[in-house]
Amino acid sequence: MDIPAPLPWPAPNDFVQGRPVPPPAQWTRPGLVMTFNLECPGCVSRGIPFLKRLHAEFGGRAELLALHTSLGHRLLERADVEPTLIRFARDFARLPFPVALDVSGELARAWQTEGTPHTLAFAAGGELIRSVYGSQENAQTRLWYLLEEQVQGQQEAPR
Repeated sequence: MDIPAPLPWPAPNDFVQGRPVPPPAQWTRPGLVMTFNLECPGCVSRGIPFLKRLHAEFGGRAELLALHTSLGHRLLERADVEPTLIRFARDFARLPFPVALDVSGELARAWQTEGTPHTLAFAAGGELIRSVYGSQENAQTRLWYLLEEQVQGQQEAPR
């Protein structure tokens, strides 16, 4: 995978839940970025719940970000997506990690994602170490073990 450097990243005003997260090159701990869409059944039923489980297990030792993207889905105006996304993240799913919005799909396209959900795993410092499309059990298992390996020996950071 040959993702351009520097990695295109959501602007601070594109973060609709939680604090803005700096690009992976500025991370002092490993992390995952999952692209998803509210119209994607696999995202809502498996991908997002999996990211919540990872947060419960590794949240203080890893960066986690969900990026809602239109890539592969209907292209809607920000005003048509953002209120629903905020309600989903805050009230329905109660997401404990930041959520950003990729209205045009340009970020997901630049990151060479194959669809949703698609997860990019980064080492501390920003090296892309894995790109995993899907949310089936085998994808989740690979990501869980990878993150566990990456956070070994790291202290829990304040959330």
